[in-house]
Amino acid sequence: MSAQPSNPNVPPDHVTIEIDGVEMYAPKGSMIIQSADKAGIPVPRFCYHDKLSIAANCRMCLVDVEKMGKPAPACATPVMDGMKVSTRSEKTLGAQRNVMEFLLINHPLDCPVCDQGGECELQDLSMGYGRSVSRFAERKRVVPDEDIGPLVATEMTRCIHCTRCVRFTAEIAGTYELGGMSRGENLQIGTYDGKPLTTELSGNVIDVCPVGALTNKPFQFRARAWEMLARESLGYHDALGSNLFLHVRRGEVMRAVPRDNDAVNECWLSDRDRYSHLGMYAADRASVPMVKDGGEWRETTWEEALAKAIAILRDNGADQLGMLVHPATSNEEGTLLARLADALGTGNLDHRIGQRDLSDGAVAETFGMPVADIELADLVVIVGCNLRHELPLVNARVRKAWRNGAKVHVVNPVDFDQTFDVDGKHIVAPSKIAATLDDAALREAVGAASRAVVIVGGLAENGSHAAAIRTAVRSFASATGAALCRIPLGANAVGLSDHGVLPRTRDANGMLADPRSAYVIYGIEPGLDFADTAAAMQALGRAQVVAFSHFACESTRAVADVILPIGLLPEIDATLTNLDGREQAAIAGGKLPGLARPGWRVLRALGGELGAEGFGFTDLAGLRDGMSKREVTPVAGKAADIAGDGLEVAATTAIYRGDAVVRRSGPLQSHPLNVSPRASLHPEDARAIGLEQGATGKFDTAAGVATLPVDINPNVARGTLWVEVGHGATAPLRSGRVTARGA
Repeated sequence: MSAQPSNPNVPPDHVTIEIDGVEMYAPKGSMIIQSADKAGIPVPRFCYHDKLSIAANCRMCLVDVEKMGKPAPACATPVMDGMKVSTRSEKTLGAQRNVMEFLLINHPLDCPVCDQGGECELQDLSMGYGRSVSRFAERKRVVPDEDIGPLVATEMTRCIHCTRCVRFTAEIAGTYELGGMSRGENLQIGTYDGKPLTTELSGNVIDVCPVGALTNKPFQFRARAWEMLARESLGYHDALGSNLFLHVRRGEVMRAVPRDNDAVNECWLSDRDRYSHLGMYAADRASVPMVKDGGEWRETTWEEALAKAIAILRDNGADQLGMLVHPATSNEEGTLLARLADALGTGNLDHRIGQRDLSDGAVAETFGMPVADIELADLVVIVGCNLRHELPLVNARVRKAWRNGAKVHVVNPVDFDQTFDVDGKHIVAPSKIAATLDDAALREAVGAASRAVVIVGGLAENGSHAAAIRTAVRSFASATGAALCRIPLGANAVGLSDHGVLPRTRDANGMLADPRSAYVIYGIEPGLDFADTAAAMQALGRAQVVAFSHFACESTRAVADVILPIGLLPEIDATLTNLDGREQAAIAGGKLPGLARPGWRVLRALGGELGAEGFGFTDLAGLRDGMSKREVTPVAGKAADIAGDGLEVAATTAIYRGDAVVRRSGPLQSHPLNVSPRASLHPEDARAIGLEQGATGKFDTAAGVATLPVDINPNVARGTLWVEVGHGATAPLRSGRVTARGA
């Protein structure tokens, strides 16, 4: 006999149930609470979360099921054909009120001083299900707090043991850092070892916590929920473009929280996107136009600053001008920069400022598989990438795929810490990555998969062998049928490529190797953002430079002749294009500091004064009406110099040193993942050179000499020196070869 219901209108693999008199169909194996949510029928809960496993800890979701003697937890009771459920019966409400009374026995009831006040699930539900007077006279228990890092504040006396945070770190983050200690009334949630959380997703435990036990430490006691306005915005520190809300009070961004979008970031947010806004208010923020007179900086008016910028551009037009753009620049600003380059007659325009090998003319491209589908893959190959640091939430998708049975293979110069088991490891020097992709066993494994994906990261794309690796991964993906996902190097690298911010004459490296007489640098911190810092500072230092800047930092002051202060993404209306090719909008949240202006307004004023075509609009809507994609085939650059002896450099971008804003966020700089600059090499290489753990080594490259502490690490491939860039100390070690010696 078929197990399917006899009703022909029931969809396959569904059953018919009734909740509060409403008949509906529900997938077999689903839970009552899921059907109720889909039907818009409210069921109270604390421990249930639709992105986490079912725990059935809190019992707040008890409902009355016909023919069941006792109330049943809606989150853990599977639907059955013909089941009738009541969520508002006297039996249900009585059970839920009793559960609420038990939950409040030990809760401190300190809502007036709790940061969760006004947006607390316990507050909301206690209003509906709580009693006005407690029948318990016993002393409330007190739980000592532990310091779990600079991002998350704890007040564990408020904890109701829902274990959402425990399940998050175990299932989503994959770090297993929180757990329950003791049992019964002595149960406590904590880290056991007293160490800070090391996951790059730690802030999400704040969101999943239904009470005030875990809160935002930098935001602590700064504002109340009802004092702030929510503004839709985007993460702009990686190419995923996570959706988020900025909570703003009187023009100041107080915090960032995730905005649900299952196609992009689900309901999560990386710590980098959550806490970076604190860097917006650094002491060196550019807030007033500045010009350099006789080597000295002075503040000035917009009129004088623009006049000086125009004079520089008019005196150094055509091929003598180079335009260098940060890859997080918005589509609107990118469009105007391309128009400005056309008007000034220069083909020297590029946003690929961090890449050493552009000999194949490579540009950012969208993922070959939608990011949301990566969790459905049955095999993932990660090439030249520390995925946890580059795209934390894509790494979470790969972890989800692994939990669903997918196999993961890596081809890397360093055996990075992963949040999933790896079936195949190929830890090789950067020069051997391309050849490793010809491995027959690896190709056979990928070819046998029905839904394979290859993810290529910044370590591969930024190095001296990038062109060869790109050729190899394209051949690999074509031969095996895998979807090719090259991570765009910059929050809006795809959008800037689409809107023509690409070179027709010289690429970024070419402009610096063959210096121009003048440059426009847009949104760049020149001392840390370029692939070759020494060449960049030398070329810019000898030229006239117009700097559109967010920060009047030391390196910008050293090379610029005029600084035009512009707004950061949280302060402007803008669009970015993410790694799926999805164009997403951000709405201005924070107030612009001082006399700073949105970049598109400054460019419009500059283009208008120059009489350039395409600058006749009067507002942002007018600009957007005239925007369209531009097909530009970038000129192939010069191959990186890979000759010579010594160790090969494998450079990854430090997770919290990737751009100027993140580098200025104090809490992120205090995070355990943000380690001090160091040079890591294999024990046998260290032995051959005569270096010991903790010793100071000198590392010579064509770009200069770096003096760094030595970290002997067996996870580094033989013949390889691994460094994290984004620090001034590691700036000479972006790629190529290095000669090591004792200091």
